[in-house]
Amino acid sequence: MDQRITRRGFLGLGAAGAFLACTGMSGGEGDGGDRVGRLRARPKKPTQRAQPGIHELGIAKGRDGMLSLPESYSPDKPLPLILMLHGALGRGGLETFCADAAKSGIAMLVPDSRGRTWDLMLGGIGPDIEFLDRALDYTFDRVNVDPRHLAVAGFSDGGSYALSIGLPNGDFFTHIVAFSPGYMVPPSRQGKPPVFISHGTHDDILPIEAASRRIVPQLKSWGYDVHYHEWDGGHAFTPQLAVEMFQWFVPG
Repeated sequence: MDQRITRRGFLGLGAAGAFLACTGMSGGEGDGGDRVGRLRARPKKPTQRAQPGIHELGIAKGRDGMLSLPESYSPDKPLPLILMLHGALGRGGLETFCADAAKSGIAMLVPDSRGRTWDLMLGGIGPDIEFLDRALDYTFDRVNVDPRHLAVAGFSDGGSYALSIGLPNGDFFTHIVAFSPGYMVPPSRQGKPPVFISHGTHDDILPIEAASRRIVPQLKSWGYDVHYHEWDGGHAFTPQLAVEMFQWFVPG
């Protein structure tokens, strides 16, 4: 990426501030909410062929999404895939992130939330899960995805949402990534995928003390392997953090 992706670029406060206390971080396995937020889409043998590069999905009017494939993509070789969830002002700026992922041989699916931010911040999990399933089905119909390298990731509101839906789908996602998350409210937990979290120590939008410095110990207490990187910066993630995450996701 040539520029940092920052709150000024594509993040609004939305409702995230109301969750800074992380009051909903008690979701457990088999606690009665284990079907909430569950995704049904699964990798399969593609029936259509996607083209390399970045393309709009074309599955919804207005708020849609994009799919990015490396130029080297061949249907004969499964690709790692990251489902990337944008911040509260949308996916603007993520094209460069997709291009950098492609250089590492990683496909990216970047859907739009149904509302101005993810449904969890606007009243509860539901509409966005349905659209994520549609977007994943679209992708699995066209791309040979490696089920051993299938991550959900996000920045800010998207990072909070990645944690909140990643944990109940830990038997589907093999990795969870959150850049500058504010909180997590998983309705349940399945599996134990490794988690990557980064946060700027000078973040004035989602301050680190109320966010990642509470999230990380909670995850560790639940038995998750957490790769945590605090860095000298604000509400953003940098090209260097992206490369670090790509190498963590697909070592070597």
